[in-house]
Amino acid sequence: MAYCSSSDFKTQIPDELLIARITRIHDTISKLASLRPSKEVNSLFSQLVSLCILPSTIDIAYLPKEVQEMRRSLIDLSGRAEGLLELEFATFLIKISKPLNNLNLFPYYDNYVKLTNLEHKILSENGVVRPKKVAFIGSGPMPLTSIIMATRHLKSTHFDNYDLDEAANDMAREIVSSDSKLEKRMKFETCDVMEVTEKLREYECIFLAALVGMEKENKIKIIEHIRKYMKGGGILLVRSANGARAFLYPVVDQQDLVGFEILSIFHPTDDVVNSVVLARMVNF
Repeated sequence: MAYCSSSDFKTQIPDELLIARITRIHDTISKLASLRPSKEVNSLFSQLVSLCILPSTIDIAYLPKEVQEMRRSLIDLSGRAEGLLELEFATFLIKISKPLNNLNLFPYYDNYVKLTNLEHKILSENGVVRPKKVAFIGSGPMPLTSIIMATRHLKSTHFDNYDLDEAANDMAREIVSSDSKLEKRMKFETCDVMEVTEKLREYECIFLAALVGMEKENKIKIIEHIRKYMKGGGILLVRSANGARAFLYPVVDQQDLVGFEILSIFHPTDDVVNSVVLARMVNF
């Protein structure tokens, strides 16, 4: 998740109050003329994240229909805003001489570092230490997870990054091209993961970004497709959301991972937004 905010994690907010506040912010965001980064847009999404990371007992599965519809709209708006934020910053980075040395200028870089450190820890604890080749599905114009993972943790691993947007991949390539050694380990493919078949067997670990398959049905279809083609024993790392954080991202439940053995589920309680689900492909 790109957005990060400080919060009083000891204060639990009542569900009704939380929903009312999130609904008000959603109504304001949905009326904006543009979701491009601006003082107003940044402020609204910062307020939204501050609410969603507060401790709460909310279970989105039991929300009324109208709140479920608002949540789906909010996930879409958040995803679009996040994409525009990354696009704007990637455009800035490719204009400077050493973009990889300036990634920390990205407003939410520290959040990516925290999440990637967490994911590496979970992978290591489950035996994924030095994979030769991994895939990241939904990398975008700012492939921060891949870059941080490749430069800090998996320093000899080859990363294949998949995204639907060729312009996003062009920017990502340009950012990475400033480091010839890293460039040799980073590949960017423009395609729908549903069109990738036998190649999925090459990967020891596949990362599935939170905003790939934003509707539940699409997310499940993508997971089923990955399971069909990935090699037995391969590892799938899925970013999900829990509690009020599910107003920002789609949720992946255990029952959505048919054919996988669940190895680890981590739900953050700090300013990291995404949950991490690690699963192993079961040999049939």
